[in-house]
Amino acid sequence: MRSDAPVLLPILRSRHQADLLTMLLLHPGEEYAVTDLARQLNIPQSTVSGEVRRLSDAGILTVRAVGRSRLVRTDTRSPLVPPLTELVTLTYGPHTVIADEFGAMAGILQVIIFGSWAARYSGEHGQVPQDLDVLVVGTPDRLEMYESARRAEERLRRAVNPTVCTATEWEHPSGALVREIQARPYLTVVDHATSRLEQM
Repeated sequence: MRSDAPVLLPILRSRHQADLLTMLLLHPGEEYAVTDLARQLNIPQSTVSGEVRRLSDAGILTVRAVGRSRLVRTDTRSPLVPPLTELVTLTYGPHTVIADEFGAMAGILQVIIFGSWAARYSGEHGQVPQDLDVLVVGTPDRLEMYESARRAEERLRRAVNPTVCTATEWEHPSGALVREIQARPYLTVVDHATSRLEQM
């Protein structure tokens, strides 16, 4: 399966490659099985294997065999990795950064990116996003939320604008903002609500 070049970083060959690079480069200390990457990114395993082979040939990833599994991680010794990581973080990485920085907050059910970045991520063409709009569903501590936004801003080098709504407001939208968000492309990057339902 081939995907088109990603709108957010069209110098890459495909969105699959962008997703894979984002997962690996933004978590350089982690090691992943190829099968796990395919499952987590919802990409065919054959596609992941091909991308891993190309990226390891380029010296960006390392691959080692453990039994029948192949384990993949970022090759942090490569001089190519730091500039590539910065490029991926600033363009295609906001969803990973927001999940990292907002995901551990107490009182949240979901964290959603909406607005221009979400539209570009979904494939809509347009101007390069200058900021990031984030909706936190639940009852977060506001100071903790703004501190999470500040850390994300430092990593992404752009403004991060968090907004809060309750679970009821998200599930039964009556306000203009929530209705507008749901009518346009958005990306759920943290979903504790689904996790809780699956555990029940």
